[in-house]
Amino acid sequence: MASAPRGHREGPFRPQPSPSLPLPSRPRSPSVGLSSISVSSRSVDRGQPTALAARLARGVQRSFLERRPTGGDGSRSSVRARAVPAPLAGSRPSPGLVAGRRVLRCPLPARGGAPRGGRRRATLWPRGPSPPGSARSRGARALPRKRGEMLCARRLGGLRAGLRVRRVSTGWSPVGAAFTVQPQGRRLDWFGERGGLFGVPELSAPEGFRVAQEKALRRTEQLVQRVCATPPGPQTVLIFDELSDSLCRVADLADFVKIAHPEAAFREAAEEACRSIGTMVEKLNTNVELYQSLQRLLADKKLVDSLDPETRRVAELFMFDFEISGIHLDREKRKRAVDLNVKILDLSSAFLMGTHLPNTIEKRLLPEGIRHHFELAGDHAVVDSLRAEAPDDLVREAAYKIFLYPNAGQLKRLEELLSSRDLLAKLVGYPTYSHRALQGTIAQSPETVMEFLEKLSDKLSERTMKDFEMIRGMKMKLNPQNSADSPPLDHQESPEELMPWDPPYYSGLIRAERFNIEPGLYCPFFSLGACMEGLSLLFNRLLGVSLYGEQPVKGEVWSEDVRKLAVVHESEGLLGYIYCDFFQRADKPHQDCHFTIRGGRLKEDGDYQLPVVVLMLNLPHSSRNLPTLLTPGMMENLFHEMGHAMHSMLGRTRYQHVTGTRCPTDFAEVPSILMEYFANDYRVVHQFARHYQTGQSLPRNMVSRLCESKKVCAAADMQLQVFYAALDQIYHGKHPLRSSTTDILRDTQERFYGLPYVPNTAWQLRFSHLVGYGAKYYSYLMSRAVASMVWRECFRQDPFNRAAGERYRREMLAHGGGREPMLMVQGMLQKRPSIDDFVNTLVSDLDLDFETFLMDST
Repeated sequence: MASAPRGHREGPFRPQPSPSLPLPSRPRSPSVGLSSISVSSRSVDRGQPTALAARLARGVQRSFLERRPTGGDGSRSSVRARAVPAPLAGSRPSPGLVAGRRVLRCPLPARGGAPRGGRRRATLWPRGPSPPGSARSRGARALPRKRGEMLCARRLGGLRAGLRVRRVSTGWSPVGAAFTVQPQGRRLDWFGERGGLFGVPELSAPEGFRVAQEKALRRTEQLVQRVCATPPGPQTVLIFDELSDSLCRVADLADFVKIAHPEAAFREAAEEACRSIGTMVEKLNTNVELYQSLQRLLADKKLVDSLDPETRRVAELFMFDFEISGIHLDREKRKRAVDLNVKILDLSSAFLMGTHLPNTIEKRLLPEGIRHHFELAGDHAVVDSLRAEAPDDLVREAAYKIFLYPNAGQLKRLEELLSSRDLLAKLVGYPTYSHRALQGTIAQSPETVMEFLEKLSDKLSERTMKDFEMIRGMKMKLNPQNSADSPPLDHQESPEELMPWDPPYYSGLIRAERFNIEPGLYCPFFSLGACMEGLSLLFNRLLGVSLYGEQPVKGEVWSEDVRKLAVVHESEGLLGYIYCDFFQRADKPHQDCHFTIRGGRLKEDGDYQLPVVVLMLNLPHSSRNLPTLLTPGMMENLFHEMGHAMHSMLGRTRYQHVTGTRCPTDFAEVPSILMEYFANDYRVVHQFARHYQTGQSLPRNMVSRLCESKKVCAAADMQLQVFYAALDQIYHGKHPLRSSTTDILRDTQERFYGLPYVPNTAWQLRFSHLVGYGAKYYSYLMSRAVASMVWRECFRQDPFNRAAGERYRREMLAHGGGREPMLMVQGMLQKRPSIDDFVNTLVSDLDLDFETFLMDST
């Protein structure tokens, strides 16, 4: 998942959505028609949420930051499962990919222009512990104190006002120790006063949400009156931003708590807070007087020209957000736009729920030898995924055909969702929904996206065919009896033919056979504590930033195994906090995500509101004799999510509306994907990867083999992502659609992927990212292209280059969404990349490194 995307609710005042809708523990399963599923008998030798809750954009629009696109069964080849569309047989995503993180995440794309995340006000938040004494210990010159803090001589992210450096905390500990020792929070201060979640005093008990929301609503009313009475000028934008912050600082926190807190009372109170804030959001988004106060500013050319670039961009983003919700229309059309927005949110919620529901089939229709692979409920078998990694061909075939069998209700919801989006886009002045969604992104238009996808598909075509031949060869090698002894399935395809359920499994076998990759051999070198120390060391050498563990007070965290990290710059002091919810627990969402809890912004008193984020992973707990050990995929995913977190920490914008990861979808994933390149560089890995018992360093040839193994069948994986992205563009393009969504799926699959469509399946009904990534599924590929170019140009020669790191912060991280994304890319690369540049970079990433083979042969 990625982080803070724009909420699915339209308008400028949108709480950050949660990464996914909470699912019922046992949803009612639709039953598959008996005569429509034909599985060969050959053997193989081996509750819908309430509409109001949905209107709070609870998770329908998570950015790539919170969730990255993955394979279709919700699993990933390198242990990075996220709630992603259920692709063709759940193959792993593009190279080095992938669900959500993402990567969301997050986001999990989201947003129609610059994504937004949580926004909050400072009055609920106590000032954090005074930071860094580390500044002095690292040789930073002493600065005069003021009210217990040091004045900062540096200017961050274009801020004109000096920012104060927070004081040092004596309670910080090395980050590695925070993850190698058992938490002691439960043993501290049993009888002392209980603090509140995230340090918010009101949230020491569930009832505190009502107090917090009422305070936010009162402040909102005051700010609305103030902005409407203020003459147009820079102050207008500041008040708008504070207004947004006052609402979202409560709503985003509540949005996280309602899905992550283990106590039902807290979850229910948070849900109620979301509904209350949602009602106010709807009111503000239809407040014409509020809209006109901003319109007066932007209509005055002299005033606009006097604004600094960041203030002007934020004003324009607020206006864009207002107008895509139809507030500039006449009363009748405005009402229609509001109704369409409500309908879209309800349909999105219902469709998203439907993508996760299992299907059932009478168990007598399944070959007896494979029934035990599925959950049995009376006379029925329950199929809840594609079982893409199952060794038995017949199990994968049955799961694919049953799980993807069309559901009439889900099909109707999808058609209505696409149609409603198109109607809303046209109502507010766009030719298609895709045109509306892509405004402000790197791509800018659906025409550019399709050019990118078509050129990439053409470049991949020959490599993809070679991958398919290699996979087909492995299939026949393991199942030679198929060609002679087994009848064709449904008398439609030959046993030798490669089917959509084959690539994920057989490509994994090829990787293991060719490179001898066994995750268990790597885990002892990747203890969680060592990985966190490695991240801190990398950030320190690149950016002058270190991570320190800080003991939370009682009641500050929602589970005793949550760790709190202080992010500290060597001269600027405390930058913000990361709460690490890394470990598995009952009822915890099985997602890897980044949540913005509080966005950074410059306050009126000159203080900087420190950002607060949560990283959610699902790692195994340590034991008495064994630390938490990560697979290579888990390690890479940790680096990915920390890339999102550092974007949030270092995006020192004046306005929280554009802080950190609140930027266009196709830019939001760049910092996190860039971290994957660091995670796959031996010079970086060598700094921290040591055997937890012997201290031995991870051998270089093991790192090289691991990296090269990811390139096996990677062209086919990337081709699959191109297919998904193209399908998304067509669905959100010109309406009415030329044919049914299933016919479009079949035609697009044949054009952009190459494996045959399976009759009586409707994969698009499992494509959950149509909700949150509508018209923006291409973003992960484009973000990867940008990240690859940044790596090649700036870090490949020296991954610890401090000058390049400072430039990266200055040109890309510091601005959040406060600059046009292409301008940030251009500033970093010192050139404006073309579509051909993006395509060539992605394809060249697939080339094998012959140095690896030379090392293995010596």
